[in-house]
Amino acid sequence: MPSASALPACPPASRWSDVGFATVARSVSTCGDFLAATALALALQSAGAGGLAVSALLLAASLPLVLLAPLTGRLADRVDSRTLLVGAGFAQAAVCLALAYAEHPVVIVTLVALLASGLAVTQPVLAALLPAMVRAEDLPRASAFNQTAATIGMLGGPALAGLLVGQFGTRLPLLVDAASYLALVLAGLMIRTRRGGSRVAGPATSGGGRPAPAWRLRSDPLLVAMVATMAAVVGALGALGVVEVFYLRETLDASATVFGVVTAAWPLGILPGAWLLARLASRLTDDATLLWGGLVLLAGCCLMVLVGAVMPVALLVVPCWLLGGVANGGDSVLNNLLLARRVPEAARGRAFAVFGGATQGAAMVGYLIGGLAMEVATPRPLVAACGVAGLLVVAVFVVPVARAVRADRRHRPVPGGPPVAVPDPAGEVGDGAADAGLATPTPAR
Repeated sequence: MPSASALPACPPASRWSDVGFATVARSVSTCGDFLAATALALALQSAGAGGLAVSALLLAASLPLVLLAPLTGRLADRVDSRTLLVGAGFAQAAVCLALAYAEHPVVIVTLVALLASGLAVTQPVLAALLPAMVRAEDLPRASAFNQTAATIGMLGGPALAGLLVGQFGTRLPLLVDAASYLALVLAGLMIRTRRGGSRVAGPATSGGGRPAPAWRLRSDPLLVAMVATMAAVVGALGALGVVEVFYLRETLDASATVFGVVTAAWPLGILPGAWLLARLASRLTDDATLLWGGLVLLAGCCLMVLVGAVMPVALLVVPCWLLGGVANGGDSVLNNLLLARRVPEAARGRAFAVFGGATQGAAMVGYLIGGLAMEVATPRPLVAACGVAGLLVVAVFVVPVARAVRADRRHRPVPGGPPVAVPDPAGEVGDGAADAGLATPTPAR
C-alpha cells in the first residue's frame, strides 16, 4: 500500500515559472468556463425553460468527463502533455466559437458536450503536471496557487456573465469564452515541464528486481473511501446546480447581477480555505488524518447549503456560500494531497481522471434528480433537501471511512517491499472538482 516511504519523483529545483503559466492559464480558462455556463443558464431561465432544460445542459457538460475518463487518463500519462494542451485548447476555442452562433437547443447541447470532451483531456493533464513542476516541500504552496487561479476564474465568470448577458445577451460571453481557451494553447507552449510521450516512465521494480504491481485504485482503501465519499456528497448536492438559478431568481427575486454576485460567493470562499489548509496540510504526515479532515469539511459544505435554504433574501445567502466555499477549498487541497501522496507518478493522469469521472458522474445523477424534482416541487424545499441529504451521506460514511483507515494500517508495506507512491502534496481539479466543472456550489474537486 502507498506510504511516505517512497522515493520522491520530483525535480531537483522547483519551476515556479511553469507554475505561473499553468496558474494564469487555469484562471483565464476557468473564468471562460463559468462565464459560458452562467450565461447559458440565465438564457434558458429567461426564455422560460424549466428545470429539465437546465438539467440537460448540465448533463451535457458532465457526461463526457465520466465516459471519457478511462481514455483521457491514459492519454494524460502516455501522450506528450504539450501536444494535448495545445490541441485541446484550439479545439475548445473552435467549438465555443460555434456555440456563440448556435440557436437550436439540440445543437447547443451537442456543442456543450464537445466542449466538455476537451475539458476531460486538459483536466488530468494539468493536474498530473503540477507535482512534476515543484519539489515535494513546495507542493502545498503550489497547490494553493493553483486553487487561487481557479477561484479567480470562478469569481469573475458568474459576475461577468451577469453583466454581459444583461447588457449584450449571450453571444458576447460565449465569444469571450472562445478566446479564453487560447490561454491553454499558450500555456502548453510555454510550460517546460512535460509528461507523457517519450517521457513515459518504465515499469517500477521491487527491491529484488521484480516489476512492481500496477497501480489500481481499488487496491488502496483510503483512496477508495475518499473517492466514494466525495462522489456521494457531490451526488447529494448535485441537484443544487439545477435548482440554484430558480431559487435565487424566482424564489428570492434576485436580478441577473445579484445572481452573479451570489454564485461568485462560493468560489470566493474557496480562496482562503485553500490557503489555510495548504499551511496546515504541510504538517500532516498521516494520510488517515487527511481523509478524516476532508469528511469534516464536506459536512461543513452541506451545513451551509442547509442554512442558505432558509434565507429570506438573496444577499443573505452570500455568507452561507462563502463559508461553504471555505470548507470546499480546504477539502480540495486535502483530496489532491492524498492522491498525489499515494499514486505513483506514472499513473497520476489516470488517477486524477478517475477521481474527476467519479465526481462528475455523481453530479450528473444530482442534475437529473434536480431537473425532475423541479417539475413537482418548489426551489426552497429542494435546496434544503440537498443540504440534509449531504449531511446524511457524511454521517453514513463515517463507518466506511473508519474501516478503510483500519484496513490501510493493517496492510502497510514491509521493509524491502515494492516501491510505493511518493509523498507529493499537489492540488487539483478542478479542475479542477473543481475547476472540475462541478456546478457551484457543489463541492469542487
